Amino acid sequence: MNGAEVLIRADRLAASRRYLAATAVGDFAWEVAQLPLYSLWNSGAPGELAFDVAHCLGGDILIAAAALVLALIIAGARNWPARRFAPVALVAVVAGLAYTGFSEWLNVAVRKSWSYSSLMPTIEIHGFALGLSPMLQWLVVPLCAFTLCRRARTKA
Repeated sequence: MNGAEVLIRADRLAASRRYLAATAVGDFAWEVAQLPLYSLWNSGAPGELAFDVAHCLGGDILIAAAALVLALIIAGARNWPARRFAPVALVAVVAGLAYTGFSEWLNVAVRKSWSYSSLMPTIEIHGFALGLSPMLQWLVVPLCAFTLCRRARTKA
């Protein structure tokens, strides 16, 4: 492996770390902010709310990592992030949105693992009221994280 290949791998790893760190911070803030949009907010003890935030944050980090890996496989280049940055970001955001839509449907409509409060804005899709806050989360947080990741890379 030559020096250029080492730098490419280091840049790819650093960009991935920055992206995941930024999504973790953004997802933590989002999870805390959207607590009143779920019914647990009215009935859960502080410990339950803290556990739910931690549980959801762990899931968010796993989703973000899986979406990034999938995006790198589908749209990445050997020297990402220097090349094909936007296609990777697009695929990662779409993957995160798709999984989140499926997860909300599965856990709210099928398993009934959680429910929305009357404060949750929803959109009706085939008879299911899909929460807009979790969908916006998977649009806003990854896009902000990719933007921060890109800015950090261009400043280096």
